[in-house]
Amino acid sequence: MTKIVNIKKGLDISIRGTAATSATIDVTPATCAIIPDDFPGITPKVDVKEGDEVVVGSTLFHDKAYPDIKVSSPVAGKVTAVVRGERRKLERIVITPGSSPAASLDFEVKDIDDRTRAARLLLDSGLWAWMRQRPYNIVPAPGAAPRDIFITGFDSAPLAPDYEMMLAGKAKELEAAITLLSKLTDGTIYIGVREGSCLEALKGVETVIVNGPHPAGNVGVQICNVKPVNKGDIVWTMDALTLLRMGKLVTTGKLDMSVTTALTGCEVTEPHYITTTVGADMKSVLKGAVNNDDIHHRVISGNVLTGIPVSEEDYLRFPYNQVTVIAEGDDFAEFMGWASLSPQKMSVSRSFPGHFFKRKFCPDARILGGRRAMIMSGVYEKVMPMDILPEFLVKAILARDIDRMEQLGIYEVAPEDFALCEYVDPSKLELQKIVQEGLDYLRKELS
Repeated sequence: MTKIVNIKKGLDISIRGTAATSATIDVTPATCAIIPDDFPGITPKVDVKEGDEVVVGSTLFHDKAYPDIKVSSPVAGKVTAVVRGERRKLERIVITPGSSPAASLDFEVKDIDDRTRAARLLLDSGLWAWMRQRPYNIVPAPGAAPRDIFITGFDSAPLAPDYEMMLAGKAKELEAAITLLSKLTDGTIYIGVREGSCLEALKGVETVIVNGPHPAGNVGVQICNVKPVNKGDIVWTMDALTLLRMGKLVTTGKLDMSVTTALTGCEVTEPHYITTTVGADMKSVLKGAVNNDDIHHRVISGNVLTGIPVSEEDYLRFPYNQVTVIAEGDDFAEFMGWASLSPQKMSVSRSFPGHFFKRKFCPDARILGGRRAMIMSGVYEKVMPMDILPEFLVKAILARDIDRMEQLGIYEVAPEDFALCEYVDPSKLELQKIVQEGLDYLRKELS
């Protein structure tokens, strides 16, 4: 059965630097790191120490509240650093690959015929931590069964990687993963795709064809337009690349932690794809790929809307499949600053000539304006294709009004759903940060 969802609200940001799919380069990382902050909801307790030898699938840390939730090593080698920050907070675990970096633990994949064994496989392998739960956008707890599972089969963000290239010809592994997930829920498994996708013919799922601009690829938008999350509901989410990783585990008994990453953006010399390892060091990833133009660069692990700014001393961040490099913008002056009428300036406002040009732009990382009190202009609703009132929800979060937050739909959202609102916001508010703080506050108060 196929559903069709037509999204009218939203915005496709036209940026130069899409990765070419013609060739993929293999990159061997010097080191890899797993960062606990990439797994929201987990309070990590370390299971390794510096000098330990690990293989792919070895447990690096587990959750204090739910010890069965583990995060595993992406590579075989030696633990060379367990880095802690203020108040002994675990910041990252660094592994240096050995002579056989793909050496993996063997996992029992036979006779998985019930929920307990299916959950055990995902928990032991560490792939459980790659799923997310609505509400709260956290790693799901092992106890409760989800109402439904939603999988997003495409990414609509600026310069997003091409899932079709990475998933074509993988129907066997994908359907094996779907069979595994079907043992974890009595509800429906939905997969959101574009029309003509290679995922349309998958068995065991209800296909949802989603048409329209970004954020059509956000799983929260797909949930809201198919079967919204109400108070008391639990829904699990993931992307199709995580589904493929689960399928490879089920069919081979080994954990495949290789990853195809798109190097994108105006400051990448020749945007392309690389094949590397989860958590690879950015120095290896970016070697020889960035323009040598003597300007400051903003390196983002992810896309320009939701990604995390990193340096060359940092590492690929979850979900590991995109790196964007743009100009920082702090080392050159522009006539009239933010008010410049240059046609090179990208803007959603009709006040700027660039709004009317159908071309690809090269933006930089400047805010182009100052933070100020929220302006109730209705601009959020123009790019938010969800049945909520984003401005009023943000105000309720800032006021820490739990009843109002519930009434306005906080259980349906995650920070990424407000990324476009943050982009068009004339007040320059950090909406994604505000929403995440609201979700954390709500979870703490209601737990």
